[in-house]
Formats: sequence, C-alpha cells, structure tokens
Amino acid sequence: MRKFEVINDYLDKDIKIPERATKTSAGYDLASAEDVLIKPKEIVLIKTGLKVSIPKDEVLLVFPRSSLAMKRGLMMSNGVGVVDADYYNNPNNEGHLMIPLYNFTDKEVLVKKGERVSQGIFVKYGITVDDEANGTKRTGGFGSSGKY
Repeated sequence: MRKFEVINDYLDKDIKIPERATKTSAGYDLASAEDVLIKPKEIVLIKTGLKVSIPKDEVLLVFPRSSLAMKRGLMMSNGVGVVDADYYNNPNNEGHLMIPLYNFTDKEVLVKKGERVSQGIFVKYGITVDDEANGTKRTGGFGSSGKY
C-alpha cells in the first residue's frame, strides 16, 4: 500500500501529508518540516518529517520542483532521489524522507517550513535481472544502500 505518514519525531510539528496539486498531477509535493538557512555553495538535507510505505515492486522517485532553480537558486544535489520500499521504517531514521538541496548562489537562501521543494512520483518497476543473487537487507537510513 502506498501511504505517506508523519515520523514519530514530528508528530507534534503540524506536518501536512503530501497531496497532488491538481487531479492530473503526477507528483506529490514534498515540503520542508522546518525553517532551514542554506549558505552559498552549501548542501543541506531538508527534513520533511515524513516516511512513505511503498509496495515492494515500486519506487518513489523524487524530483526538484520546476521553480526551485529559477526562483530560489537551489537544486537537488543528487539530481533525482530514489526511495526504495525497504527504506520505510529502517532502524536508523524510521525512513525519514530528506531532500538534499544545494545553494548554487552567492547569497544565503532561507527555506521556510511548509515550503514545497520537491515532488515524489510513484513508479512500478518490476523488471530485474534473472540471475540476481542479492538477498541483502537494508541496515541503515539515508544513503545506506551499498554500505556493507
């Protein structure tokens, strides 16, 4: 089942569950859970206060909002985020969705609580290689896959 939830540390912080902007929007807008000041040329993880449950044959792809670069001078430092189904409720951070933003300007940029910075799109993938032997389980949180 696909479902956004507020993580335990943010239950009392008035976090809004993401919604699509219009009936035909593909993405669910993800917003900052707190005010964050990003210095010039700095990368900061923007906390959303959210986690997401995803079927095992799907992924949540996270893209920057189209206005982020032009209006704010910010970009996602990883281009596109990939949230795997097993990230949900991981032991390190409960599956907290965080958006790495890079300030490419020469001025500080304030991201305000509730400001929508990215959008998540659910994608069914289901196609993997036939001879895959990987049975490894996730053992960490953000950026943990590939660490052994």
